[in-house]
This record gives sequence, structure tokens and C-alpha cells, in this order.
Amino acid sequence: MNIEIIPLLISLIPSLFITLLALFYFKTHTDNEEKRRRYLLHRENQKQSLPLRLQAYERMALFMERISPGKLLLRTPPVDDDKKSYESLLVNTIEQEFDHNLTQQIYISDECWNMIKTAKNGTIALIRKSVLNNEVDSSNKMREMILTEVVEKGAPSDTALSAIKSEVEDLF
Repeated sequence: MNIEIIPLLISLIPSLFITLLALFYFKTHTDNEEKRRRYLLHRENQKQSLPLRLQAYERMALFMERISPGKLLLRTPPVDDDKKSYESLLVNTIEQEFDHNLTQQIYISDECWNMIKTAKNGTIALIRKSVLNNEVDSSNKMREMILTEVVEKGAPSDTALSAIKSEVEDLF
């Protein structure tokens, strides 16, 4: 009986080897097919989402330009000579612009979005700081002080605008 089992085992070894080789081949093949499908799906999603992302970056760049103190002050003249009412007008304008573009954060990286919020808050802080200055007694002096500080130190929105441009370059 021992003699009959040994030839049987010897004949089973090649078939086991072929079976394992076939399983390995099919597993490799199905893994490659899955990767190919994922790649095609990812490429299709990129094709659809890239225009939306670019549009979001464009809107955020426009937002940064619109809240840049120099352009904001030219676009929003004071209604009267009261510096507090002018501060309120400028801050409300910035907040409205921000609220209008709030949904764009979906398409922008967290790092870039945080820089945009920092630029917005920095611009508001610059406006509020000028109101607290004792030398400023009118809205026109407030405008002068803000513009002087922007010329000396740069606008808070410039850093965020650079980050936006950098991210758009990374997309390509």
C-alpha cells in the first residue's frame, strides 16, 4: 500500500504547483484590473473636478483682490466723516464678500483656506487698529493711515494670493 501512495503524491505535486501558479496569476490579474479601473475613475473625476477647483481658486483670488486695503478703500468711499461708521462699512463689506465665497472652501486645500481666512482677519484687524489710533479723527485720516501701513508693510491679502497662485501652479 505504501508503494501506491508515493506515486500518487508525486503526481499531485505538479498539479498543486500549477494550481498555485494559476491562483497567483489570477490574483495578480484581478489586482491589476482593479488598479486600472480606479485609475480610470480617478482620471474621469479629475476631468470633472478640475474646472470647479480652478473656478474656486479664481474666485478666491478675486476675493483677495477685492479685500486688499488699497482697492477696498478706493471702491468703498466714506459716507460721512465718522471713522466708526466707515470702519463698520469696510468690515461689513469684507464680511459680505467672504460670506459670498464661503462655499469655495470645498475645492481649496485646508492650508490655503486658512491663509485666506487669516488675510481676511488681518485686513479687518488693520482697519480696526487704525480706528483705535488717537491721531485718527476722521474717515479720511483713517484711509490715509491704512494706505500708509499697506505701502510700508504690504497688504495681508498678498500672502494669501501668493498661496493661491502656488496651489494653482501645483495643479498643473
